[in-house]
Amino acid sequence: MIFLVRFLKFLLSLLIAALVAGLGVAATYGLKWTRELPDYRELDSLTRSMGSETKVYARDNTPLGTLIPKVGDQRISRTLVTLDEISPYMIAALVANEDRRFFEHYGMDPYGLARQFRRLSQGEDVQGGSTLTNQLVKNTLLLEEYQQARTPDRKLKEWMLSVQVERSFTKEEILQNYLNTIYWGDGGPVELYGVASAAQAYFRTTPKNLTLAQAAYLTILVPRARRYEDYAAVRPLIKTLLGRMVEDQWITQAQADAAWKENLQPRGWQVKYDAQGGIVSAKLVDRTAKELKAVTTTRAPHFVAQVEQELVRRFGQDKVYGSGGLRVYTTLNPKVQNAVETASREATGLPFGATLAAVVVDPGTSEVLGMIGQKLQGSAPPADWNNAAQGQRQIGSTIKPILYTTALSTGLTQDHREDDKPVSFPCPVGCKNGRYEPKNFEGATTYREMTIREALDRSLNLVTVRLADRIGVNKLFDKLRAMDIPPNDGTGLAAALGAVETTPVKMAAAYAPFVNGGLYRAPRYIDRVTTARGEVLYDAATDPVRPKRIWTPQVAFQGLDMIRGVVNDLTEVQGGLAGRAKFGEWPVAGKTGTSNGPKDFWFVGTTPVYTGAVWVGKQQGGDMPVNYYSGYVNAPIWRRMMELAHQGMPVRQFSEPPGIYYADAPDPQFLPNVKLAFIERRYWNYDSTIDASAPPPVQYRESRYAQGASDPSTVIIGLDRTTNRMATEFTPPENVVKRRVQISELPAYAPDPKPAPLTDQQPDPAAVKAVRNQGTATPAPKPAPLTQP
Repeated sequence: MIFLVRFLKFLLSLLIAALVAGLGVAATYGLKWTRELPDYRELDSLTRSMGSETKVYARDNTPLGTLIPKVGDQRISRTLVTLDEISPYMIAALVANEDRRFFEHYGMDPYGLARQFRRLSQGEDVQGGSTLTNQLVKNTLLLEEYQQARTPDRKLKEWMLSVQVERSFTKEEILQNYLNTIYWGDGGPVELYGVASAAQAYFRTTPKNLTLAQAAYLTILVPRARRYEDYAAVRPLIKTLLGRMVEDQWITQAQADAAWKENLQPRGWQVKYDAQGGIVSAKLVDRTAKELKAVTTTRAPHFVAQVEQELVRRFGQDKVYGSGGLRVYTTLNPKVQNAVETASREATGLPFGATLAAVVVDPGTSEVLGMIGQKLQGSAPPADWNNAAQGQRQIGSTIKPILYTTALSTGLTQDHREDDKPVSFPCPVGCKNGRYEPKNFEGATTYREMTIREALDRSLNLVTVRLADRIGVNKLFDKLRAMDIPPNDGTGLAAALGAVETTPVKMAAAYAPFVNGGLYRAPRYIDRVTTARGEVLYDAATDPVRPKRIWTPQVAFQGLDMIRGVVNDLTEVQGGLAGRAKFGEWPVAGKTGTSNGPKDFWFVGTTPVYTGAVWVGKQQGGDMPVNYYSGYVNAPIWRRMMELAHQGMPVRQFSEPPGIYYADAPDPQFLPNVKLAFIERRYWNYDSTIDASAPPPVQYRESRYAQGASDPSTVIIGLDRTTNRMATEFTPPENVVKRRVQISELPAYAPDPKPAPLTDQQPDPAAVKAVRNQGTATPAPKPAPLTQP
């Protein structure tokens, strides 16, 4: 007996010790879990951020589209709605199916928990048991933890947070947040989250207009969205749910019967019913019918996609897709965009299997005004791939104006001569017999010496390669790198003929310096970005990017004069195919291009107002027919988009910098009635002395106002403090001051056009050439400083 009493005392002590130890362990883990729990008060802000929308606008504030947010790397379609924007049938069906005692429990349903413990004790699988509050916590506050490896304490954290959420939020708030965050399946480019996306994807309706039958169907998909694949299996589950809703007094039996007999047709399914609501046949005819777009775009989808990339690069995904979203005001000009799209739709005569890309930029700012990355067919949306900004294509002869202008920047002139005869260069790697031996297009050779002006007009490869060899191909490479067009490794002299890859939008930006005085700016898509509350995150007007000076204004104008000649010097009979780009009375300059194969057709050109590029080729690469020419295919497309973009605008001429004079072209039998542009000696300012800080011409600071924006009455200009006139290329930087003046007063600030007395007002071209031909393109000396008149 004594032994038994002692044993019982020992056993009691052991149990007490175990209980104390258990409580200690539980307290330790409870304290640990409490510290690790997310702040339940973040539920509202987290739910709102998941539904953030970034809205994109054109330059005239018309909407372009809405960027769909992401969770991780996956796009989600989620539009937030309030309870009064949701059909009562949807709310009732969800509660009846997912959590019948939702309005009675406090985050954990004791009946559901008891049912799960019973199933566990009988060796059965655990099914259901989660309340709507549990599911909401799992899909928001514990989302990252549930996406990682399963842990024993995860369910306990869910229960603890559910109780906290129930104490801090109303049942209506919890239900609303749940309906906005629940997963409803695969929407193709996006994942479907929230009742708004589900209603749109499955029935092309709004949550408010969901019928009882539609609400019951969507509710059946909540536990397993893959049930969409088997409508016959879903049908009896709908009947069970309708009966449960009648049992819980959400609806009447008559309403349930009417819903059962409704002609329910989820997107992608063709279902036939008998008079009693039974299925006669059910066929899934199109799985993509319920897909939603990744970007909800009103127009210009390729442009909006580029805007999105720029936003993510600048601000990061969290800022773009969260925190309430952004308001983005872009550079797109609706009139220009319409012109580009119309030209794409109307383009005929493209080779079989070919598509196109077209882009228009403001040459003064490199703002992208219009863009299309595919050949448009009627009202059908274009393919996602954007050839204008994503397609890296060999640029062919469109590189030649850059080379020729680079040669002019070393001191050569347009009447410099090179031989159009076969030529051979050592080539240790990748060339037949170790020699690089280019040929003219179609093998035609004149076997004579000619000016580089005529050679560019005729796009002769032999003259071009000789010119590149004369000035050094690295000079061309330096210019290309400065304009964000890095040459391919190992191309050597072949780069001078276009063995360089880039995109149409970058080629348009590369031609802008011909028009704007020699300055390069990277293409820009965005003018201004604010938060949804109006906080300014970026404004191009107050955060300008300093341009790179590629050429002096005088050299740039000489290059412009040469590509103006490409369009105008020769008739089609003489070989001038670029003439098809001309329209109306507007001055046009540009260059055709064709890559080897031929694979890629180009036309890149400019007017005083707009610079644009058109590419035609096959999406996946491959040769084009040999009887097609870029002058016949691309130039008319370019002409059409430009004539529409310029409609209603007064004709303007290219802005000519000071120091330009003209002389007749030699060899009038080849270039009749052609005048060449030369630079007066006082403006000889070649690469070695280029002033990278020289401001662009004033007219290009104002150019965006010529495109529809409001025209301010003042403009900021750089003045020479010693003369109180606009600074020129030779004004010392320390003498330049910024002043805001009335535009109407600009003529009073113009530089004095009268040149200082020189021995020769206009240098004799022959004498200049004689000096420069001593050696290899020796630059002329920089003139002595001029005294003020």
